[in-house]
Amino acid sequence: MQHVLQQPEFDEYGLLRDPADWTPDLARHLARGEGLIELGPQHWAFLNALRDYYQRFHVPPPTARLCHELHLKHGCGHMLFPSCLTAWRIAGLPDPGEEAKSYLSAE
Repeated sequence: MQHVLQQPEFDEYGLLRDPADWTPDLARHLARGEGLIELGPQHWAFLNALRDYYQRFHVPPPTARLCHELHLKHGCGHMLFPSCLTAWRIAGLPDPGEEAKSYLSAE
């Protein structure tokens, strides 16, 4: 019996429905779709920190906390990505809810 690979499912906001479907290759593909040609070490550190925090708490983290923990400048999420919601999308995380989407989309 052959295993059939299925395409990951996204919601109407482009957010991955199941974070288990995420792969680094998918992140690279999503990043290119957001205009990010290459993900550098700081991008990957931020994305992995987002995924780790979500896995532990099932909510978006305060981005200032992530920047501090990663020893990056305050506001690093907006320096690395067009918005924190973009980072959330590239990290392959599901819809965090309307309030969190508004927070993550803030400039």
